[in-house]
Amino acid sequence: MEDVLIPLIVLPILFIGFPWLLFHYMTKWKQAKTLTSSDEKLLDELHDVARRLDDRMCTIERIMTVENPNWRQQCLPGRETTRLLPEENH
Repeated sequence: MEDVLIPLIVLPILFIGFPWLLFHYMTKWKQAKTLTSSDEKLLDELHDVARRLDDRMCTIERIMTVENPNWRQQCLPGRETTRLLPEENH
């Protein structure tokens, strides 16, 4: 009886269970590689927020430069590199 029962259990596991498991996780991995519409929406929102924050930083730097042209040296002593504002790039 055991000689018949073991092959009846092992063969379906080998030829049905393992391939199903393999293909199931292959499709899950492929789906995980792509962005969903909610992921794209979130990335667009984050990009918009980052752009607005960068614009605000440039505005603050412009205001501080008008009020005190040496503010960078006072805030960052020993650091000679300065960030160029968008108008200064031209």
